[in-house]
Amino acid sequence: MSRLIALRLRSFLTLVLAASLLTATMPVETQASSRIKDIVDVEGIRDNMLVGYGLVVGLNGTGDTLRNAPFTQQSLIGMLERLGVNTRGTTLKTANVAAVMVSADLPAFAAQGTRIDVTVSALGDATNLQGGVLLVTPLMGADGQVYAVAQGSVATGGFSAKGEASSVVRGVPTNGRIANGAIVERELEFQLSELRSLRLSLRNPDLTTAQRVAAAINTYLGTSTATADNPTTVQLHMPAGYRGGVVALLTDIEQLRVQPDLAARVVIDEASGVIVMGQNVRVSQVAIAQGNLTISVNETPQVSQPSPFSTQGDTVVVPRTNVTVDEEKGKQLGIIDGSISLKELVDGLNALGVSPRDMITILQAIKSAGALQADIEVM
Repeated sequence: MSRLIALRLRSFLTLVLAASLLTATMPVETQASSRIKDIVDVEGIRDNMLVGYGLVVGLNGTGDTLRNAPFTQQSLIGMLERLGVNTRGTTLKTANVAAVMVSADLPAFAAQGTRIDVTVSALGDATNLQGGVLLVTPLMGADGQVYAVAQGSVATGGFSAKGEASSVVRGVPTNGRIANGAIVERELEFQLSELRSLRLSLRNPDLTTAQRVAAAINTYLGTSTATADNPTTVQLHMPAGYRGGVVALLTDIEQLRVQPDLAARVVIDEASGVIVMGQNVRVSQVAIAQGNLTISVNETPQVSQPSPFSTQGDTVVVPRTNVTVDEEKGKQLGIIDGSISLKELVDGLNALGVSPRDMITILQAIKSAGALQADIEVM
């Protein structure tokens, strides 16, 4: 008997040990956090926009009509004169040339000789840029200086085809890209390694998030190096004697994780009926009724004729009207309890059978009643 009890006790202890090991190996659910590099931008490390004007040649009759686009004709004449061809005083009728605007983003610290992508967009009445070649086009920054030069074959994502009676267009054939189509000719002067202080700009400004970023940096470095100046900016001073300089400091702190704080906000796009609600949206106790009085009037005229072989009577049209009233009696007044969560709010509105567009009106009405504890942003 005692031996049987010992065996059962040993089996029980084995099960307990297995359960404890399984619990220890299960992942522990933690709050969603983000790296500092994913929620802030370092002041000075940024892209710069470039723009230029050029010509695309080699089009198969889909270019600008020169009489409707005088700037294309003037640009074509000027280009030919620079190449030693005099065309002034002659009538040009080519349809294989299109004037375009060329745009690109110059990355931070882009070295001279590196290549960047460019976007080409038709400026005149060209119908398709497919198969065209962009000629040498200088790309300038906001200061008027040339920072890159673009040239290459244009690749379009759309197409167009037409016949005598119909046509079809897919995508935007008057817009295209040139992969690695520009060469950087001038570098931006910015000495990051010589800075003694930096400013981190939050992509989503928030006081709590800025304070958390500063606290995470100070905890990691062990000194009061970072301070939150405002909801957008965290001031970072270079610690004395830090090995590696500014680059090493940014490399270390950008991997730190911070829990961003989100404001309660409801974003509404009335054009498409899209509604996006944040996690912290709350609704105080409120009653909601959804439904409309619908009156339908149907006219069904009937023709009245005299009896066959009758010598008297006329054929007349007799009106018949059918009026129906739909009060949507199935729609009832619903009460939503106070301080409910986002999921409960959505479930409650869906239980009333409302459509997304009706839900937009309901949310705006709840906000007007002061029961929606969130900001509404209409796009």
